[in-house]
Parts: sequence; C-alpha cells; structure tokens
Amino acid sequence: MTHRFNPTVLREYDIRGVIGETLGPDDARAIGRGFATLLRRAGGSRVAVGYDGRVSSPMLEHALIEGLTASGCDVRRVGLGPTPMLYYAEASDEEVDGGIQITGSHNPANYNGFKMVFQGRPFFGADIQTLGKMAAEGAWDDGAGTVDTREVMDAYIERLLGALDGIDPARLASLRIGWDAGNGAAGPALERLAARLPGEHHLLYTEVDGNFPNHHPDPTVPENLEDLRKLVADKRLDFGIAFDGDGDRIGAIDGEGRIIWGDQLLMIYAEDLLNRMPGATIIADVKASRALFERVAELGGKPLMWKTGHSLIKSKMKETKAPLAGEMSGHVFFADTYYGYDDALYAGVRLIAASARLGKSVTELRGAMAPMLNTPELRFQVDESRKFAAIEEVKARLAGTDAEVNDTDGVRVTTADGWWLLRASNTQDVLVARAESGTQQGLDRLLGQIDEQLAASGLERGPQAGH
Repeated sequence: MTHRFNPTVLREYDIRGVIGETLGPDDARAIGRGFATLLRRAGGSRVAVGYDGRVSSPMLEHALIEGLTASGCDVRRVGLGPTPMLYYAEASDEEVDGGIQITGSHNPANYNGFKMVFQGRPFFGADIQTLGKMAAEGAWDDGAGTVDTREVMDAYIERLLGALDGIDPARLASLRIGWDAGNGAAGPALERLAARLPGEHHLLYTEVDGNFPNHHPDPTVPENLEDLRKLVADKRLDFGIAFDGDGDRIGAIDGEGRIIWGDQLLMIYAEDLLNRMPGATIIADVKASRALFERVAELGGKPLMWKTGHSLIKSKMKETKAPLAGEMSGHVFFADTYYGYDDALYAGVRLIAASARLGKSVTELRGAMAPMLNTPELRFQVDESRKFAAIEEVKARLAGTDAEVNDTDGVRVTTADGWWLLRASNTQDVLVARAESGTQQGLDRLLGQIDEQLAASGLERGPQAGH
C-alpha cells in the first residue's frame, strides 16, 4: 500500500487542502499511518484526536483514526472542540504521547487540515515532509490499536479559569465583556467558560456551523469584528474578544471600538507578566511593531524578534525558556503558568487578569499606546520558484549599503522613518510586506523603498492575495 499526497497539501506548519479536490479520507488515513509509525518508533503509543466544526471534519476523523490504529497506535478521541483543547488533552494526560486536531483554521469552509503535536513538541516542517515520503513508499508499520473516548472540556475550562487565581473577585465582578466565537469550534467551550467567569458576558455566534453564516472567523480582518464592535457599543461593554475558526488566535477591541492588534495585546500581557517575572524574555514575530520591542525593553524585559509561524515560535520559546510570545496574527503563547501553546480562550482570560492586576481598564491600556501609522499585511502573488530567490536578492543588494537589516525572517530594514519588511510566505506563493512609521510621509518613503527593491528584482506589489 502506498499513497501520494497532492503536492500543495503538505505545508510548513500543518497539512491543509480543499475537500474533494486536494484532500480527502485517503489522505487522512495515510497521515494516521505515518504519524503512528513515527510515534511508535519514538517510544510512544497513544494519540489524542480532536476536530473542529467543519462539515468534513467527522469524515476525516474517522479515516485518521483508521490509519492511526492500523499502524498500532491507541487513540483517545476528545471530540469536537477548539484546537487548544486538543493541545490541552495532549499536554495534561500522562497516557497521551501525541495529538492531532482536524481543522481548517481560518480558511474558507471547503478547506480542512491537520495540526499536530508529537511528544510535547510541534510537528512541522521536515516532520510533515517525512509523512509524504513514508506514504509514497508505503513504509508504515502494522499493528492494531484501540480507541477510547474521553470528555475533556470540563477539565479544560477549569484549567482556563486558573488564570484568575489570586485576583480580587470584587475587581472581576464589575467587568462587562463581549465575545464572538464566529460559529467556530470554540463556541461550546466559550459558553461553558462564560457561565463560570465573574462579571457580565454577552456572547455572539457560539453555535458551531462549518458554513460560517454570520462572518468569516478570522479576527485579524477588521470587517469580521464589526458585529462585536456593534455589541460593545450598544451595550457599553468594557471590551470585546473574538476567535478564529479553531480557537487558537485571538482578536480584541477596546470599549471605544478600537482594534487591539496582536502586538498591542502582547504589550498588555508583557506589562502584567514582567511585574511578576522581571527580566523575562518575550518573543514576537518580525511583523510586530517596533513599539512592542521598545516597550518590553522599557519594562525591563528582553525582547526577541523571531520568525513568523506558530510552530517556529513555539520551538524558539522552548529553546529560550521564554514565558510569553506572540504573533501579529493573534497567536499568543503563555508558558509562565500555562503549557506554552497558543490558546485564544486562555488569552481572553489572561486579558481579564492583566486588566485587573494592572488596575487599568483595557481601554486605558490601549489608549496609552503611542499612535503608529502602519500598513496592514500586504500580500501579493509571486511565483513559488521566485519568492525565496527575490528575498535573497534584496538581502544581497542591502549588504553593500549601510542599511540596518534584520534577516531573521526575510528582510526587516530600520530607518529614521521607521521600518519595512519583505518576507516570503512559508505556506503560499506570496510575498508579504509591511511598513510602520510615525508620520504619513515617513510611511510613503518606506513603501517607496519596498517598491524600489521589488522593481530591482523585476517584481511589483500587485493585487492583494488572500490568506
């Protein structure tokens, strides 16, 4: 038995495809066989499996479990829930050695995919390519694993509430918060969480619906926050929190309806954490604002700029023992009193905790941040064969100048006006650009420098590409 994956499906951080076109049950079965074979060879024996609310998820779960058990792994089914609930099942259960969540994350409804964790570490990059090679050769071990089912949601909710331990209950009782689950997989967990949180909570779209009838579940896109903004305004709430389709990315707005971007949330979390852990290392990706890195340093922390990608950030956290990390995309990772994975429900509770401990409203904390002019993430199509080469050409040209370049992930150039970034996406045939300045003229000059570099490589910022 061998299997060939569609070449577009095995990605850098996860496995993703279009149901019925590039991804189906045979792929899920092959993933199960490969993952189980690798886990058994590494001394593991049990895998937790969860899935999101997409229409295709139960079918993929069934096939994945067939593959895992056929190669000798026992399976613990944790059912429908957010990706971080699966991570929790893997991290908190001593009998479990790996975990796979079936999820299309924030992709359109006809997509689905797999996020994996292997003996407590992210399973990505070369690991995923290995699954492809094993499938092509049919190099799987045989066995007969068992399947059991475990309800973990209540234990997971209990763990989330632990973020409020030691905080004055009276301070928490006065909070009024809006939440938007976007019909994604976090809805049922959010209902149980909100029922037990102090304060007043108003919930939108908690019913799981893989067709996403109200708005697309990607909280980094401003129009997807409009319903939450209206709720916060109409009910005069303190702030609002939104989730992506599988509950591992957070979006937030303050009481005045201003978006709190990923790097701004990280500033709030950092201020709270550094009061308790002075001098700690805090990681953010190369797309984050200079204001964040400066703020972490000002608060006595060690800011560290790292590559974009949730798996890459998690690995860097383990290596540096950083207690907090985050990305512009809304992945936030806490490893101080939590497990170090990205969990948007936990991040929501930590925002409540930070506001209470700092004695300031979320609106005050957002209002204190210096205004910066920045572009959104500009994404434009560049042929797969050109995207990394173009970045290398930009690096080579800048090497001969006195430009201040950080090449951690692509090229990030700092000037008197601010900074600009060009990097190749690891998951799509696009280049990503971003720039930030204190003034509009400065921003225009930075965008001019990006365009100059692209032109020198025979490229231009074309029409915007989607995620």
